[in-house]
Amino acid sequence: MKKIGFLVASLVASLFASTAFADVAVKLGVLNDRSGVYSDLAGEGSVVAAQMAVEDYKAADKGITVEIISADHQNKPDIASNIARQWYDQDGVDAILDVPTSSAALAVAEITREKNKIFLNSGGGTSDLTGKACSPNTVHWTYDSWQLAHGTASAVVANGGKKWFFVTADYAFGQAMERDATEVVKEGGGEVVGSIRHPFPGTDFSSYLLQAQSSGAQVVAFANAGGDTINSVKQASEFGLAQSGQQLAGLLVFANDVHSLGLQTAQGLMLTESFYWDLNDQTREWSARFEEKMNKKPSMVQAGVYASVLHYLKAVEALGDKDATKVMAKMKETPTDDILFGKGMIRADGRKIHQSYLFQVKKPEESKGEWDLYNLVSTIPAEQSFRPLDKGGCSLIK
Repeated sequence: MKKIGFLVASLVASLFASTAFADVAVKLGVLNDRSGVYSDLAGEGSVVAAQMAVEDYKAADKGITVEIISADHQNKPDIASNIARQWYDQDGVDAILDVPTSSAALAVAEITREKNKIFLNSGGGTSDLTGKACSPNTVHWTYDSWQLAHGTASAVVANGGKKWFFVTADYAFGQAMERDATEVVKEGGGEVVGSIRHPFPGTDFSSYLLQAQSSGAQVVAFANAGGDTINSVKQASEFGLAQSGQQLAGLLVFANDVHSLGLQTAQGLMLTESFYWDLNDQTREWSARFEEKMNKKPSMVQAGVYASVLHYLKAVEALGDKDATKVMAKMKETPTDDILFGKGMIRADGRKIHQSYLFQVKKPEESKGEWDLYNLVSTIPAEQSFRPLDKGGCSLIK
């Protein structure tokens, strides 16, 4: 009897220990633009995407309590830095999500490393996040400037667009985008005949477009994003650049941007994305649920927030722990797999790998509905979508 009683007591103790080990409370902070040029592609939609991930994962049923908070960094790295410090030092945030605007993302990445927390970037685009500014605490989830340049610029150059003029947002992302695209253009035998940098954010692009128009460029490339891209493409259409034979290339264009522009203005644009709502039955079903909450289709940034939170929660559940070092190691050793991006992985430099898609914006007569925007030109395999591991200059790669 004593032996049986001991076994029962041991079993009960083990069960209680297991339950206690599984009970983890995590706090996630969505830090992005909630009022400016990137609020449509990130903003409240990224908060909703994070909430959907927690609900779909059934985190509470698995012993994980999740609190999500949010803040507006106003696209300013100093504000982003101050919020990140407060969240980590005072508010108990375990991981920061999203962070569009590359200058803000770079600042948050550095603070996250200093505090040994986790940064799951979906909105920032500079490839330096996994290059010279790489960090063991950062995962760059959705897209980057190298990927976009090699997807879009390679296709345009291959189709005969050899002479380029850049209209570039004057901050970290725009500079990285122009740098990476210039490399592709030159590798393809093309040349850059001119470039000009505009303040971020910008409103009046007329003087820049006149210079582009008179430059002799075959391709006028916009190394900007969000509201800046919308305004610059609209004004380019008004100036008749496309009608005069110049091809417009949006190096970072979201479905939300094309929807705002309208197909009459955006038709023919070549662009690269990591996600599009209409790729398959699973992306359509998830996007329909998102649209019920937000009255619009999701951007790839918002899709990236959803998928990165899912993978983070998988690691927390597997460990029964939220320790940043352990969670990051588990995230990197565990293959990624979700309904929006499919199968992938996180490399040692923090770059999340998945396939990409080269799209061309439809003509108005080709579209079957308000959000039917793209024709799929090609699918770029995961192993070709992002910069090779040994080419980025990341100090984590020996």
